[in-house]
Amino acid sequence: MKGLFKSKPRTPADVVRQTRELLIYVDLHYNSRDPKREEKMGELSKNIRELKSILYGNSESEPVAEFCTQLTQEFFKENTLRLLVVCLPKLSLETRKDATQVVANLQRQLVHSRLIASDYLETNKDLLDILVSGYENMDIALHYGAMLRECIRHQSIARYVLESEHMKKFFDYIQLPNFDIASDASATFKELLTRHKSTVAEFLSRNYDWFFAEFNSRLLSSPNYITRRQAIKVLGDMLLDRSNSAVMMRYVSSKDNLMILMNLLRESSKNIQIEAFHVFKLFAANKNKPPEIATILVTNRSKLLRFLAGFKIDKEDEQFEADKEQVIKEISAL
Repeated sequence: MKGLFKSKPRTPADVVRQTRELLIYVDLHYNSRDPKREEKMGELSKNIRELKSILYGNSESEPVAEFCTQLTQEFFKENTLRLLVVCLPKLSLETRKDATQVVANLQRQLVHSRLIASDYLETNKDLLDILVSGYENMDIALHYGAMLRECIRHQSIARYVLESEHMKKFFDYIQLPNFDIASDASATFKELLTRHKSTVAEFLSRNYDWFFAEFNSRLLSSPNYITRRQAIKVLGDMLLDRSNSAVMMRYVSSKDNLMILMNLLRESSKNIQIEAFHVFKLFAANKNKPPEIATILVTNRSKLLRFLAGFKIDKEDEQFEADKEQVIKEISAL
């Protein structure tokens, strides 16, 4: 890659334009017997690798801001992103990886202080439909998943995904038998529910009933240990966030939710117990406990106090000990 721009007088915009032409060719001729097909595929791989090198730099040099700007402007001038997403399944594994990194980097590139990737996605939201549905294709799931997480860095794009029917699909994707794909879907799900505070609060308030019915029955009560562990962590992150205080109050006023949390406290896994405790303490600390919540806590008081007395974590944690003491105090006082 030495002397990248000396040996090739092409500008970054030229590289994008040629990439676009090659993507159009691949899209139209992928299954054809055109003798030039292999050569064109090779050229396309080389071009995408060059785009990555311009955006990230290489072992010889750092990225040049001016070149990154030129590349970004040209990339979003026409439908290069759409072509790259649509043609991704037709590319080799290495080229898919390079393309994923290019798309990720472009989401962060500022042109005249604007994230023009966000503007482009605003008018091409159907691309998000393609990326989310990628979890159903094992070959491209991880590449589309990585692209999707970068796209939802933009608040308006995250809002689109949250408000779409796709949110319901995540409850299936998180439980796919392929561990890597399920974990990737879980990472995207967490990002959607924790990154943009005001948008998430709005989504949870408007979709409280169906969302938590699915979350409780399919994730927190899943037979799969990893699913339960990831779900209880996400639940804690959501409910302990100040912007979700109204949703948290609603959640801790439900006896069904309390029963699920108490079951999670009884898990053999210390990790699940600790995450469950962080949510359980919200039920105990609620000054306006509904009568049925207070009744359950009183009925189980001796068991809960015995459990809490012996509940330790591996490393010293003053905050955990203070929280535990407060919960013991609240339950004892009922």
